[in-house]
This record gives sequence, structure tokens and C-alpha cells, in this order.
Amino acid sequence: MIKSVQKAFRILKLFNSYDVRLSLNEISKKLGIPKSTTYNLLDTLRHEDFIEKVDGDMYSLGTGILSLSQNARVNIEIRDPAAPVLRKLADKARESVYLTIKNGDFALYIYAIESSKRLLARSAVGDRVPLHCTAVGKAILAFLPDEEIQAIISRVGLPTYTENTIGDPDLLMKEITKIRKSGYSIDNSEHELNIYCIGAPILDRKGLVIGSCSVSSADYLIIAEKREHLSALVINSAQEISRLFGYVQTKPSTFFEKHT
Repeated sequence: MIKSVQKAFRILKLFNSYDVRLSLNEISKKLGIPKSTTYNLLDTLRHEDFIEKVDGDMYSLGTGILSLSQNARVNIEIRDPAAPVLRKLADKARESVYLTIKNGDFALYIYAIESSKRLLARSAVGDRVPLHCTAVGKAILAFLPDEEIQAIISRVGLPTYTENTIGDPDLLMKEITKIRKSGYSIDNSEHELNIYCIGAPILDRKGLVIGSCSVSSADYLIIAEKREHLSALVINSAQEISRLFGYVQTKPSTFFEKHT
């Protein structure tokens, strides 16, 4: 057990509806730790937006807590209804299957059914990945307005991970156009070497993209000979999940005429 992490969590738990604000001295006394240690912990929590300093020597919970709680709620609201659909997809595809949500300028993995053939031993759940070089990410990008795509590129850039990563904005937009026409995205070993994926967007009742799902494998054939079959499975699964969130399917062109 890491003592400093435990102490940081204990600080966060001190705040409640009665103790909305606490001083450095109060926190130090309640936890029974020196002021210097308490200050250092508070300073670290402030840096991560979990604690705010207010009214001189007083502290309160920061907005980072709200973000975490909202993400946890969104994860559950999306993950639980989607899980049965993704299990069926995994059974049919016989490859790893993933579910992500849009998390700021990235895609966040919130659920996975990972094949024994997956190269990495640990789960991808909890990882945040770029939008421009992953199938899950590009599926999300394709259902964003063009101006929002450009804003994301300006904020995070197009960093290169492999020789196949698309690092040119114009080439990325051409890729986006293809995804919008086909309904699915491809990761041709663009984020991780020898990993290939097919992704599709998940929409809410307003037709706004909230995440994506994908099939992933170390076998290049999934984006070659198996591409037609697997892309249909992924699209159908994404559409089924979207319907669970109230999305009524329209023609892709209708959506893009409205949003691009």
C-alpha cells in the first residue's frame, strides 16, 4: 500500500455537506499528520484540480471530482446496456472487442472482451487513446463537425506512433470522408505495431456521437479478406447500441449535411 496515496484519499473523504471548507490546520489535525506533509498533499491535489484553495487558508473539493463522478456515471450508463451486444459481437467475430466513450479530445476504453490472441497481457480498459490513429477514435471523429475536428487537431496535434500514422490534416480529412461514406473506420497498425482494428460510431438520441465500438486483432486479415464481414458486424453492433440510447437511424448523408 502506498501511504501517500492513501493519505490523499483520506483528505478528499474529509469533505462533506457539513465540512465544505477546511483549513490546512483542520485537515492536519483530523488526519494526524504534520502540516508540511498535509500542505504538500494538498498542493498536489490542487495541481490535479481535485482540491481548490479558497478564502486564504481554506480548501474545498475541486472540479476534478465532478469530472470523475460524471465519467463514472457515463461509463455505467453506456457500458451496461452495451455489454450484451458486444458479447454477441465477440462470439461472432472471435476477436477482441472494445467499447469507448469520447473523453475530451481522446477516446477512453470503458469495456473490453479481449481475445487470448491479444499481444498485451493487461486490459486496455481505462486507457485514453488518440482519435486520429485508432479505429475507435476515427469512428468518433467522423461524426463530429469539421470545425470541431480542426479544433481537436489544433489542441493535440497529430503525433506519430508508427510509420502508418496519419500525420497530415488533409490526409486525415480524406480518411474521415471515407469513414462517413462506409460507416466504419480502420486502424492499419497506426497506433500500435501489428494491431489492426475496425470501428464504428455510437450515437445518442440526438444523433450526437458518444463513443464507438471496435473489433481488434494482431491478424492483418481482419482489414483485408475478413474486412467486409467484420465491418458489417461492427456497424450492426454500433447501430444496435445506438438504438438503446434512443437513436433513430437516418441516412448518413442526412446527418453529415446537418453537422459538417
